[in-house]
Amino acid sequence: MKAPQTRYAGGMIDSIADGVLPDHILQALADGGAITAATPFADKQIQPASLDLRLGDFAYRVRASFLPGQGRTVSQRLSESDLVLHKLDLREGAVLETGCVYLAPLQESLALPETVFALANPKSSTGRIDVFVRVIADGATSFDRVRAGYQGPLWVEICPRTFSILARPGDRLAQLRLKKGQTPTLQRLDLNLDLSHDSLGPVIGYRARRHAPLLDLAKVGGHAPRDWFEPLTARDGRLVLDPGEFYILASQSGLSIPKDVAAEMVATAEDLGEFRAHYAGFFDPGFGAKDHGSAGARGVLEVRGRDVPFVLEHNQPVARLIYEPLSSAPEAFYGDVGSHYQGQSLKLSKLFEPWS
Repeated sequence: MKAPQTRYAGGMIDSIADGVLPDHILQALADGGAITAATPFADKQIQPASLDLRLGDFAYRVRASFLPGQGRTVSQRLSESDLVLHKLDLREGAVLETGCVYLAPLQESLALPETVFALANPKSSTGRIDVFVRVIADGATSFDRVRAGYQGPLWVEICPRTFSILARPGDRLAQLRLKKGQTPTLQRLDLNLDLSHDSLGPVIGYRARRHAPLLDLAKVGGHAPRDWFEPLTARDGRLVLDPGEFYILASQSGLSIPKDVAAEMVATAEDLGEFRAHYAGFFDPGFGAKDHGSAGARGVLEVRGRDVPFVLEHNQPVARLIYEPLSSAPEAFYGDVGSHYQGQSLKLSKLFEPWS
């Protein structure tokens, strides 16, 4: 079915420039029916260049991850197979256990114009607690990608890796970035790892503790971090990653995203080593900007070792950012919307109290 031409504030979608869509166009698309939700949009759900996605009322525990494939819906795959183990009601809060795979409908649905597609990523607060999430659309042959002109619901796959979590409807684990047309890459930037006590102090990172208590997603700043993480030091600027363990590390300081671009941390390049460097990947315009409460910020890295122990060294490239143009300037920039991570140094998820 062909998607209808979609209006936005000021005209038709075809009249705007190609690029990442900013907040006021996301709002206009919502007003015009291209983005709908089961409940009214929440405060600060629309970010400078992205949209937070919210959990629905239930989730399925499934035997394995899957993609619906062309011509098939997620609901069809669930009903036609033995993938579902049981259904959880999230309305009173439900525990999503470590090592299990869950699939939940999102409150947001899409009716995209033919020239607009979407990408998804975990939110920073999700990645920093080692919860692996991926967004799935009907007919999808890849995760975290929504084709141009898509009309239908969105689902999220949730896999807690180290900590079990308490989840409820409305919890925001993932975010969506909409793009129009062919969006060129303006710049690529390697992020170098900081393992220096001279710049970071006595603690250069954190390693997740196994068999930690339950994490309540609703309790922002309500968890004592030492129950979930142990601090790390680095002798001679080196750190050995253990296979299967989860780490919070930081890039060197000075990262600042200009106001006219959006950035994304791309998937780990094979030439950078035997580890995954991040889950969350979107950086909105104004992140780390000097005139928005910061003089540059670090990229916090959600690192997981792979099959063999691997030595990380200070100043080693560990991730890459790509910069893309916005279709127009946003009305608000990162830091204007009360972010927990503006100007950050080495920092855990917003669910935790400050480390002391």
